[in-house]
Amino acid sequence: MKKTESKDGFGQQWVSYRPEIKVIDVTIRDGGLMNDHRFGDDVVRAVYAACVAAGVDYMEIGYKTSKRLAAPANYGPWKFCDEADVRRIVGDNDTDLKLCVMADAERCDYREDIPPKQDSVIDMVRVATYIHQVPVALDMVHDAHEKGYETTVNLMAASVVPEQELVGGLELLCKSPVGAVYLVDSFGAFYGEQVRYLVDLYGKHTKPRGKTLGMHAHNNQQLAYANTIEAAIKGANFLDSSMAGLGRGAGNCQTELLIGFLHNPKYRLRPILQCIQEHIEPMRAQLRWGFDIPYMVTGMLNQHPRAAMAFNAGDHRGDLVKFFDSIVDAE
Repeated sequence: MKKTESKDGFGQQWVSYRPEIKVIDVTIRDGGLMNDHRFGDDVVRAVYAACVAAGVDYMEIGYKTSKRLAAPANYGPWKFCDEADVRRIVGDNDTDLKLCVMADAERCDYREDIPPKQDSVIDMVRVATYIHQVPVALDMVHDAHEKGYETTVNLMAASVVPEQELVGGLELLCKSPVGAVYLVDSFGAFYGEQVRYLVDLYGKHTKPRGKTLGMHAHNNQQLAYANTIEAAIKGANFLDSSMAGLGRGAGNCQTELLIGFLHNPKYRLRPILQCIQEHIEPMRAQLRWGFDIPYMVTGMLNQHPRAAMAFNAGDHRGDLVKFFDSIVDAE
């Protein structure tokens, strides 16, 4: 007769949960890349209310982008997240939900446009950087930290960064006051084996410095959810997701799938489903995010999805062979 599993066995671990895992809903920020950040207040307010009701930990409400580089007339307010616009949606945010914004390295006038935390309803500044921009990202982290914010660094396009450079960047980031460092699958190119390897690699630098490890996945190969789970199992505790996967191109790991998987009783699925039904899915026909063969092709080839996005917006949309040939010929 087989011995029953110990109290710490696999079965108990599987049906339990890790309370330190935090869900960051990126619906409005990442989804804004599909409509130039022109969400109406009703949609942003509905996503905010759903995140509060569902027990989501953080909501990323948009970008902090330089108005010198992006004319406000060409974008919606969530490209810039001026304090008055954010407060119009959330008031003083007298809830347990924390709010965050993303600031791209070299595209944000962070010293002027990000006020001290005491003057803002935002809780966290998330710095997005490519490997060659790490020095700028570090300055942004120091600036946000000194102003009183929580911080993350999302190291983008990790799938095309040589490992030696990646390690050098991680060493610098983990010496900074940043709270969390993210593995970002910008092109939706990673498979589970790669995620496991990279989470271990990142963890060798983040854990000794007491930094949280995060995961941001894209769904080009239908693996955003699976890869997010892989990262969580290997120790990532900040997990990005969006409602119905709304996000750039193929979109992201779905919030509704993630909170179901995590088993944490603080999370409630029904408010997310209601928001998706009433506000997110009605936008799908126009915004056309989600798994799509052109996005699949760019993911397989480890390329930025911009070519697929342009193709899908053009006159030849649907001619999959034409797109495939054009991408392969360009290799």
